[in-house]
Amino acid sequence: MAIGPENRTVYRTSGATQALDIDQGLRSYMLKVYNYMGLGLGLSGLTAYVVAQGVYAEAGWAMSLVKAHWVFALLGIGAVFFLSFGINRMKASTAFAAFMAYAVINGIWLTPVLLIYTSTSVATTFFVCASMFLAMSLYGYTTKRDLTGMGSFLIMGVFGLIVAMLVNIFLQSAAMAFAISAIGVLLFTGLTAYDTQKIKEMYWEGDGHEIARKKSIMGALTLYLDFINLFIFLLQFLGNRR
Repeated sequence: MAIGPENRTVYRTSGATQALDIDQGLRSYMLKVYNYMGLGLGLSGLTAYVVAQGVYAEAGWAMSLVKAHWVFALLGIGAVFFLSFGINRMKASTAFAAFMAYAVINGIWLTPVLLIYTSTSVATTFFVCASMFLAMSLYGYTTKRDLTGMGSFLIMGVFGLIVAMLVNIFLQSAAMAFAISAIGVLLFTGLTAYDTQKIKEMYWEGDGHEIARKKSIMGALTLYLDFINLFIFLLQFLGNRR
Protein backbone atom coordinates (compact mmCIF):
# COMPACT_ATOMS: atom_id res chain seq x y z
CA MET A 1 0.00 0.00 0.00
CA ALA A 2 1.36 3.40 -0.98
CA ILE A 3 2.03 5.93 1.74
CA GLY A 4 -0.04 9.01 1.01
CA PRO A 5 0.73 12.59 2.10
CA GLU A 6 -1.60 12.27 5.07
CA ASN A 7 0.40 9.26 6.35
CA ARG A 8 3.69 11.12 6.00
CA THR A 9 2.22 14.00 8.01
CA VAL A 10 1.28 11.62 10.78
CA TYR A 11 4.80 10.18 10.81
CA ARG A 12 6.38 13.63 10.91
CA THR A 13 4.04 14.74 13.69
CA SER A 14 4.73 11.55 15.65
CA GLY A 15 8.51 12.07 15.32
CA ALA A 16 8.26 15.69 16.43
CA THR A 17 6.10 14.71 19.41
CA GLN A 18 8.60 12.02 20.44
CA ALA A 19 11.50 14.50 20.16
CA LEU A 20 9.54 17.01 22.26
CA ASP A 21 8.84 14.36 24.92
CA ILE A 22 12.53 13.43 25.09
CA ASP A 23 13.54 17.11 25.30
CA GLN A 24 11.10 17.79 28.13
CA GLY A 25 12.16 14.60 29.92
CA LEU A 26 15.83 15.55 29.59
CA ARG A 27 15.16 19.04 30.97
CA SER A 28 13.29 17.56 33.93
CA TYR A 29 16.11 15.06 34.56
CA MET A 30 18.86 17.73 34.43
CA LEU A 31 16.82 20.07 36.63
CA LYS A 32 16.57 17.31 39.22
CA VAL A 33 20.36 16.79 39.03
CA TYR A 34 21.01 20.49 39.67
CA ASN A 35 18.38 20.64 42.44
CA TYR A 36 19.97 17.70 44.27
CA MET A 37 23.42 19.23 43.80
CA GLY A 38 22.23 22.61 45.11
CA LEU A 39 20.63 20.93 48.10
CA GLY A 40 23.91 19.16 48.86
CA LEU A 41 25.92 22.38 48.58
CA GLY A 42 23.42 24.25 50.75
CA LEU A 43 23.57 21.54 53.42
CA SER A 44 27.39 21.58 53.38
CA GLY A 45 27.42 25.36 53.68
CA LEU A 46 24.92 25.35 56.54
CA THR A 47 26.88 22.63 58.36
CA ALA A 48 30.16 24.53 57.95
CA TYR A 49 28.51 27.73 59.25
CA VAL A 50 27.04 26.00 62.34
CA VAL A 51 30.33 24.28 63.17
CA ALA A 52 32.27 27.52 62.63
CA GLN A 53 29.97 29.32 65.08
CA GLY A 54 30.73 26.59 67.61
CA VAL A 55 34.46 27.14 67.05
CA TYR A 56 34.07 30.89 67.66
CA ALA A 57 32.00 30.24 70.80
CA GLU A 58 34.22 27.54 72.28
CA ALA A 59 37.99 27.61 71.66
CA GLY A 60 38.30 23.91 72.48
CA TRP A 61 36.23 23.09 69.40
CA ALA A 62 38.96 24.39 67.11
CA MET A 63 41.60 21.95 68.39
CA SER A 64 39.15 19.03 68.30
CA LEU A 65 38.13 19.91 64.75
CA VAL A 66 41.72 20.06 63.52
CA LYS A 67 42.47 16.67 65.09
CA ALA A 68 39.35 15.15 63.52
CA HIS A 69 39.95 16.76 60.09
CA TRP A 70 41.39 13.63 58.49
CA VAL A 71 38.74 11.45 60.11
CA PHE A 72 36.00 13.40 58.33
CA ALA A 73 38.04 13.35 55.12
CA LEU A 74 38.17 9.54 55.25
CA LEU A 75 34.47 9.33 56.16
CA GLY A 76 33.67 11.48 53.13
CA ILE A 77 35.75 9.30 50.81
CA GLY A 78 34.02 6.25 52.26
CA ALA A 79 30.58 7.79 51.61
CA VAL A 80 31.51 8.50 47.97
CA PHE A 81 32.69 4.91 47.44
CA PHE A 82 29.59 3.57 49.20
CA LEU A 83 27.38 5.50 46.78
CA SER A 84 29.43 4.85 43.66
CA PHE A 85 29.75 1.09 44.08
CA GLY A 86 26.47 0.38 45.86
CA ILE A 87 24.06 2.52 43.84
CA ASN A 88 22.74 -0.45 41.82
CA ARG A 89 21.85 -2.43 44.93
CA MET A 90 20.28 0.33 47.03
CA LYS A 91 16.98 2.13 46.80
CA ALA A 92 16.90 5.69 45.49
CA SER A 93 15.78 6.90 48.92
CA THR A 94 18.86 5.26 50.50
CA ALA A 95 21.13 6.83 47.88
CA PHE A 96 19.59 10.25 48.55
CA ALA A 97 20.08 9.85 52.32
CA ALA A 98 23.71 8.78 51.75
CA PHE A 99 24.32 11.84 49.55
CA MET A 100 22.85 14.15 52.20
CA ALA A 101 24.96 12.46 54.89
CA TYR A 102 28.04 12.99 52.73
CA ALA A 103 27.13 16.67 52.32
CA VAL A 104 27.02 17.06 56.12
CA ILE A 105 30.34 15.22 56.58
CA ASN A 106 31.93 17.35 53.89
CA GLY A 107 30.59 20.51 55.53
CA ILE A 108 32.35 19.56 58.77
CA TRP A 109 35.54 18.74 56.84
CA LEU A 110 35.40 22.09 55.05
CA THR A 111 35.07 24.17 58.23
CA PRO A 112 38.78 24.41 59.23
CA VAL A 113 39.66 25.03 55.57
CA LEU A 114 37.23 27.96 55.37
CA LEU A 115 38.35 29.39 58.74
CA ILE A 116 41.86 29.90 57.34
CA TYR A 117 40.54 32.54 54.93
CA THR A 118 38.70 35.82 55.50
CA SER A 119 34.92 35.83 55.14
CA THR A 120 35.15 38.33 52.28
CA SER A 121 37.53 36.20 50.24
CA VAL A 122 35.42 33.07 50.87
CA ALA A 123 32.28 34.86 49.64
CA THR A 124 34.07 36.38 46.63
CA THR A 125 35.62 33.06 45.67
CA PHE A 126 32.24 31.33 45.97
CA PHE A 127 30.65 33.73 43.46
CA VAL A 128 33.61 33.40 41.08
CA CYS A 129 33.39 29.62 41.38
CA ALA A 130 29.62 29.61 40.83
CA SER A 131 30.00 31.76 37.70
CA MET A 132 32.72 29.53 36.25
CA PHE A 133 30.79 26.38 37.10
CA LEU A 134 27.56 27.62 35.50
CA ALA A 135 29.36 28.72 32.33
CA MET A 136 31.20 25.42 31.88
CA SER A 137 28.19 23.29 32.81
CA LEU A 138 26.08 25.19 30.26
CA TYR A 139 28.81 24.59 27.67
CA GLY A 140 28.86 20.87 28.46
CA TYR A 141 25.07 20.71 28.17
CA THR A 142 24.77 22.57 24.87
CA THR A 143 27.91 21.70 22.91
CA LYS A 144 27.72 19.22 20.02
CA ARG A 145 31.40 18.41 20.43
CA ASP A 146 32.24 15.03 21.95
CA LEU A 147 34.23 15.74 25.14
CA THR A 148 35.18 12.11 25.83
CA GLY A 149 38.80 12.54 24.75
CA MET A 150 39.17 15.69 26.84
CA GLY A 151 37.62 13.90 29.82
CA SER A 152 40.13 11.06 29.70
CA PHE A 153 42.99 13.57 29.64
CA LEU A 154 41.49 15.55 32.56
CA ILE A 155 40.97 12.44 34.70
CA MET A 156 44.61 11.45 34.15
CA GLY A 157 45.54 15.01 35.14
CA VAL A 158 43.59 14.66 38.42
CA PHE A 159 45.56 11.53 39.33
CA GLY A 160 48.79 13.41 38.60
CA LEU A 161 47.55 16.31 40.72
CA ILE A 162 46.88 13.98 43.67
CA VAL A 163 50.43 12.62 43.43
CA ALA A 164 51.83 16.18 43.33
CA MET A 165 49.76 17.14 46.40
CA LEU A 166 51.05 14.12 48.34
CA VAL A 167 54.64 14.97 47.39
CA ASN A 168 54.17 18.59 48.46
CA ILE A 169 53.01 17.48 51.92
CA PHE A 170 56.68 16.61 52.51
CA LEU A 171 58.28 19.35 50.39
CA GLN A 172 56.08 22.20 51.68
CA SER A 173 56.96 24.22 48.58
CA ALA A 174 54.97 27.47 48.19
CA ALA A 175 55.73 27.61 44.45
CA MET A 176 54.54 24.02 43.98
CA ALA A 177 51.40 24.72 46.03
CA PHE A 178 50.64 27.71 43.79
CA ALA A 179 51.12 25.59 40.66
CA ILE A 180 48.91 22.81 42.08
CA SER A 181 46.12 25.32 42.80
CA ALA A 182 46.30 26.81 39.30
CA ILE A 183 46.32 23.39 37.62
CA GLY A 184 43.50 22.21 39.89
CA VAL A 185 41.34 25.16 38.78
CA LEU A 186 41.95 24.31 35.10
CA LEU A 187 41.29 20.59 35.57
CA PHE A 188 38.02 20.93 37.47
CA THR A 189 36.79 23.70 35.18
CA GLY A 190 37.19 21.30 32.27
CA LEU A 191 35.74 18.37 34.22
CA THR A 192 32.58 20.38 34.90
CA ALA A 193 31.86 20.55 31.16
CA TYR A 194 32.83 16.91 30.58
CA ASP A 195 30.77 15.57 33.48
CA THR A 196 27.73 17.63 32.50
CA GLN A 197 27.81 16.13 29.01
CA LYS A 198 28.29 12.64 30.45
CA ILE A 199 25.35 13.09 32.85
CA LYS A 200 23.20 14.37 29.99
CA GLU A 201 24.05 11.30 27.92
CA MET A 202 23.06 9.01 30.81
CA TYR A 203 19.44 10.07 30.34
CA TRP A 204 17.14 7.55 28.69
CA GLU A 205 13.45 8.19 28.18
CA GLY A 206 12.55 4.58 29.04
CA ASP A 207 14.03 4.68 32.57
CA GLY A 208 11.57 4.03 35.39
CA HIS A 209 11.18 6.52 38.24
CA GLU A 210 13.57 4.64 40.56
CA ILE A 211 16.38 4.33 37.98
CA ALA A 212 15.95 7.93 36.83
CA ARG A 213 16.17 9.20 40.41
CA LYS A 214 19.33 7.16 41.06
CA LYS A 215 20.94 8.63 37.94
CA SER A 216 19.97 12.12 39.10
CA ILE A 217 21.55 11.54 42.52
CA MET A 218 24.79 10.19 41.04
CA GLY A 219 24.89 13.07 38.57
CA ALA A 220 24.38 15.52 41.44
CA LEU A 221 27.21 13.88 43.41
CA THR A 222 29.56 14.17 40.42
CA LEU A 223 28.82 17.86 39.86
CA TYR A 224 28.93 18.52 43.62
CA LEU A 225 32.47 17.11 43.72
CA ASP A 226 33.48 19.21 40.70
CA PHE A 227 32.11 22.36 42.35
CA ILE A 228 33.72 21.72 45.75
CA ASN A 229 37.13 20.94 44.25
CA LEU A 230 36.98 23.95 41.95
CA PHE A 231 36.02 26.13 44.93
CA ILE A 232 38.86 24.84 47.13
CA PHE A 233 41.52 25.28 44.44
CA LEU A 234 40.19 28.76 43.61
CA LEU A 235 40.26 29.65 47.31
CA GLN A 236 43.90 28.55 47.58
CA PHE A 237 44.65 30.53 44.44
CA LEU A 238 42.69 33.73 45.19
CA GLY A 239 41.83 33.66 48.90
CA ASN A 240 43.28 36.00 51.54
CA ARG A 241 44.33 34.26 54.73
CA ARG A 242 43.35 35.60 58.14
